[in-house]
Amino acid sequence: MGTGAPPKIGILCWEAGHVPRGLVQLESLKGNSTNPDSYDFPVLFRRVKGANIQTILENPDRNVLQEMIREARSMVSGGVRAITTSCGFNAVFQRELASALDVPVFTSSLLQVPMVHAMLGTRAEVGVITAKKAALKKEHLEAVGIHGGIPLYIFGLEDCPEWSKIFNHPDEDINLETVKNEVIGTASEAIREYPGIGALVLECTDLPPFSGPIRKATGLPVFDFIGLVEMVARSL
Repeated sequence: MGTGAPPKIGILCWEAGHVPRGLVQLESLKGNSTNPDSYDFPVLFRRVKGANIQTILENPDRNVLQEMIREARSMVSGGVRAITTSCGFNAVFQRELASALDVPVFTSSLLQVPMVHAMLGTRAEVGVITAKKAALKKEHLEAVGIHGGIPLYIFGLEDCPEWSKIFNHPDEDINLETVKNEVIGTASEAIREYPGIGALVLECTDLPPFSGPIRKATGLPVFDFIGLVEMVARSL
């Protein structure tokens, strides 16, 4: 959002030219992490050399982590007051990034899971919807404070035919309406299968445009990346 005010939050993004076609389409939606219209305050986007699906989501690369630290430090020296990332799988780097910088760092929407669990108490479980369940490992969860005492169910979108094109056919377009229906369907099925779920947390930063429809379909609170950014922005 171009208000003329200096950006408060810096967002580390994947390298230009290394983003699957489907994700580029999703970026056009208001609510997506890399769409400037998603924010009511100025943010600063910075592309990170070497950051892509393989080096962040599939096989986290510590060389890319060092690039992220370098870019983040540059943004902080320019006046940015908090750092986040455009992919929730950067959760695995939460501790390293936070330790390397002198401003708040929140790499992933998954940071909200312990808070949501505390809000729900012991009577309910937490559901997480992620871009790819197989890639979301114990290391990601532990790095953001999610431990075994939190009753957690994780649901991946990789088996949804249209969404899976992002991984299997990265040069092909996707149908955004079909993807929306797949995401809502995944959330609805999660609640049917596990009726004890009391709230949903959307790991993927491409999913906030669908938060409203998910709330309507499930009747549950839905926590996403944009909500987290807004909370941090208010704290600054």
